[in-house]
Amino acid sequence: MTNLSEQEPFNFCGLPEKFSTLKNSAIVVLPVPFDETSTWLKGSDRGPDAIIDASRHLELYDRETNSEVYRKGICTEQAIRGTGSESMLSEVYARTAALIHQERFVVTVGGEHSVSLGAIRAHSASYPNLAVLHLDAHADLRDEYEGSKYNHACTIARVKETVDTVVSVGIRSMDSSEHEKLDEKLVFYADYVHESKDWIREALTVLPEQVYVTIDLDVFDPGIMPSTGTPEPGGLDWYQIIGLLKAVSKQRVVVGFDVVELCPTDNKAPDFLAAKLIYKLLSYKFVADGIAPSR
Repeated sequence: MTNLSEQEPFNFCGLPEKFSTLKNSAIVVLPVPFDETSTWLKGSDRGPDAIIDASRHLELYDRETNSEVYRKGICTEQAIRGTGSESMLSEVYARTAALIHQERFVVTVGGEHSVSLGAIRAHSASYPNLAVLHLDAHADLRDEYEGSKYNHACTIARVKETVDTVVSVGIRSMDSSEHEKLDEKLVFYADYVHESKDWIREALTVLPEQVYVTIDLDVFDPGIMPSTGTPEPGGLDWYQIIGLLKAVSKQRVVVGFDVVELCPTDNKAPDFLAAKLIYKLLSYKFVADGIAPSR
């Protein structure tokens, strides 16, 4: 566990002021504890706090990249706690756009998957040729669900109104109406990932240069990630996911990402997995950019 201070503040990684103020940080974590459209298990509004709490127990040296990315500074912003999907998305967009303008790398932490749309819209405004890499058990392509176009089951349908390319990985559940909307060349189903040795290379061939990554934690198998609102059997494992993220970070430019849909329980292991995933992707990103300091 981190030994930066005996009484760690409640921010991502429990960092002292030297590494956690906005002025001193290249990275910003933006919590969005929103859970108004979840359709089965509720609780993703508690996800951001659970991830931040777990992150305070991370080892801050990443052996694989020989780096300590926290030294770039990781500021944890005040959470967005708006009610109503459209007002929440507007605030996520505005806050994210302002941070991008300040040349900060933004990590949005949900909350349900609908929060990703505001962040993706903000990044798309700054990166016109942006593609989205979508890691998820579900297609999320319904045009409307339970009377809302901003339901978490509609997230990728709304994203496709903003960006031209969405590459989906880990999909294993959908409605027949969603299947009709899928571009099969841009979908890497979970069963194919388990069977193929070349799926990461194939995914890279359809990803443009600049990439935003949206990670619904139910992309993982519920054996290691049971704490989600809609657990789905047959998911991906840790090394499949980080293998993809490492390759994308090396061969493309990751401009931002989000991690969503943690529904915390008394089992803390999934909370820690989510925190570790964020830190690992940050390590890959900043090492790939050649600017992650090491010991």
